[in-house]
Amino acid sequence: MTYTSVWSDLAQVEFRQGYLETGPYRTRFLQSGSPDKPLLLMLHGITGHAEAYVRNLAAHAEHFNVYAIDFIGHGYSTKPEHPLEIPHYLDQVQRVLDALGHERAYFSGESLGGWVTARFAQLHPGRTERIVLNTMGGTMANPKVMERLLTLSTQAAEDPSWERVKARLEWLMADPSMVTDDLIRTRQAIFEQPDWKTACRMNMALQDLQTRRRNMLTDDDLRAIEAEALVVWTTKDPSGPVDEGRRIADLIPRGRLAVIENAGHWPQYEQTGTFNRIQLDFLLGR
Repeated sequence: MTYTSVWSDLAQVEFRQGYLETGPYRTRFLQSGSPDKPLLLMLHGITGHAEAYVRNLAAHAEHFNVYAIDFIGHGYSTKPEHPLEIPHYLDQVQRVLDALGHERAYFSGESLGGWVTARFAQLHPGRTERIVLNTMGGTMANPKVMERLLTLSTQAAEDPSWERVKARLEWLMADPSMVTDDLIRTRQAIFEQPDWKTACRMNMALQDLQTRRRNMLTDDDLRAIEAEALVVWTTKDPSGPVDEGRRIADLIPRGRLAVIENAGHWPQYEQTGTFNRIQLDFLLGR
């Protein structure tokens, strides 16, 4: 494939990077789009960061004021020294909305971000417009998947070498060649932060079975979501089969399913054109 980089993805995009003071948290963001447009929050997956969405900012900024944030315990946001569970992320999201002066927002969440988005939509329907649940977590507790994710993440935290960071990123992709040197270095710099070992232990709390179970979304939780929801799944997602995406979409009263071929856990990065088209058509009601 043609070599790509985070900078080449953003080179012609009008965007900014900054920090929001959100109560006890300092939340790092990438932002693109006019402030007079509707707010769209993009929420990444476990041990991820805002760069998960560098290939999506330009297309979405034509229609939205887009903020891709680093969750607490992730990226360059505040890293609390306690296990992070879904209510902690929900608190951060509410504070982000308040800091931006928005009562409501559209949401696109991948993996952990989808889990947080679904729970937020369930608990705060008055603050939620349409939502996209992209290879979302929170409905399955597969010990093999959890152990693999925990092992790869912990190894990369203990030793953020090129090969260990690369292995963690390759877990996300159907095509390992999508993990370029630039993407590895972007994440390696995050993992090299002095507080990352502790942060990784804290954000890996949801890979503990008992902790995960008390945070999971039940069928009734999904049935209680009032927002229109698009569930995005892929044919090569390492976290679970397409049937799980279909089950989730069927349970949400105004849910629908879109399946993306030849992508893993990051379809927004791996099949950017297809993802952008599907998501924008849904968010804009086209």
